[in-house]
Amino acid sequence: MERVQKVISNLGYASRREAEKLILEGKILINDNVAKLGDKVGNQDIIKINGEILDKTMSNDKVYFLLNKPRETVSTVKDPEGRKTIVSLINTDKRIYPVGRLDYDTTGAIILTNDGELTNLLMHPKNNIEKVYLAKIKGKIGGDAIYNLKKGVIIDDKKTSPARVKIREYNKKNNTSLVEIIIHEGRNHQVKKMFQSVGYDCLKLSRIRFAFLDIQNLNSGEYRTLTIKEVKKLYSLGDK
Repeated sequence: MERVQKVISNLGYASRREAEKLILEGKILINDNVAKLGDKVGNQDIIKINGEILDKTMSNDKVYFLLNKPRETVSTVKDPEGRKTIVSLINTDKRIYPVGRLDYDTTGAIILTNDGELTNLLMHPKNNIEKVYLAKIKGKIGGDAIYNLKKGVIIDDKKTSPARVKIREYNKKNNTSLVEIIIHEGRNHQVKKMFQSVGYDCLKLSRIRFAFLDIQNLNSGEYRTLTIKEVKKLYSLGDK
């Protein structure tokens, strides 16, 4: 017997977090009864998601992709508004989902997989996975703002963890700053809100590295398969 969200995740239907969301929304049934968080299932139990029976014979072969997410794409499997999803950019017959999210207009590194265990490892706050962003900021960012970002700022009534921040360049003609910021959290619109909290608007944002994976050799919209060595290294990040 295993928790229903773990079974759904292991079958590659969705990440465990997304499965828990579906449970809370009442969209998962176990033997025609509405599932609750904590419910466990066995091989004989019938799981329905949005009215469809979950196929327990689904291939459990794991796949791993690194995508350089383009602008104007959503980091979901499906979008009710009909916008292009990042999943549609990957040529695979496996049911994959993104590890975390990037905003609609944010570009850069994002992993897509059907490995629920790795997804949970990379998303868990205790593992402090590094996310490196390059932000184009309106104006010449000052030393006080950099200092405050480094020590943590209040967004959504909660202080962010200390960040590593450095100015890459200042464009006097356009009056913009290029700032690199490294965080370990994954809160909603976090980087943009952090800059807003110190008085600067973020004009463009790209995640240039997730953990040790960068997008240097990937053009916008391109992706590649992760190597076995890279997957093992990602798993090792949970052993810190």
